[in-house]
Amino acid sequence: MDTRTEYEMVAVPPGRVTLSDRRTRRSWPVELTPYRLAPCPVTQERYAQVTGERPSSARGDRLPVEGVSWWDAVRFCNALSAQEALAPAYRLDTDTERIEWDTSADGYRLPTEAEWEHACRAGTTAARYGRLDDIAWHRGNSHERIHEVGGRQPNAWGLSDMLGNVWEWCWDVYDAEVYGSYRVLRGGGWFDERWSCRASVRRRSHPTFRIDDVGFRIARSL
Repeated sequence: MDTRTEYEMVAVPPGRVTLSDRRTRRSWPVELTPYRLAPCPVTQERYAQVTGERPSSARGDRLPVEGVSWWDAVRFCNALSAQEALAPAYRLDTDTERIEWDTSADGYRLPTEAEWEHACRAGTTAARYGRLDDIAWHRGNSHERIHEVGGRQPNAWGLSDMLGNVWEWCWDVYDAEVYGSYRVLRGGGWFDERWSCRASVRRRSHPTFRIDDVGFRIARSL
């Protein structure tokens, strides 16, 4: 995947997805309008171009940026929006760590977890959109290291690395009553067993958390 392709957002059609949580055994449907999603996670090169920073432990321009918190990701979205003269999606109060999403804005943002799962499945209904070793870097084939974006087969909508390589931050709070401000992570990573690399798997983490198998991809509302 070259840089030009990486920057071309993919149009995702409207649809309906049913989210589920294994811990609570709860499921709930979500209707989605069209949106755009990046074809791969944000790379270290692009993150550095926008922020001037290289936070990742493994170094390589084409590697997904990792070691970034949820707050880092939303700040990146606003910074990229500003560079491209788009309306920022987020209103941030850094003193109180409060954030509001302006859903009318045309700038970059994180996908919701419903948008993420709908895009990951790309019209399929199985746990994965293809044979796992063909579509994802996971513990069984990654040699326990991160890999460049676009190295595995994309799904039917042209989205790569939706499973494996790095977990991806989503906009949503995981469960406010139990876990407070913890946000949703999706997709599985390079150090995860096969079980974790499925379209429906949900993980949670504090929005300030940084680790070497968590990154993000960007979305835009139409």
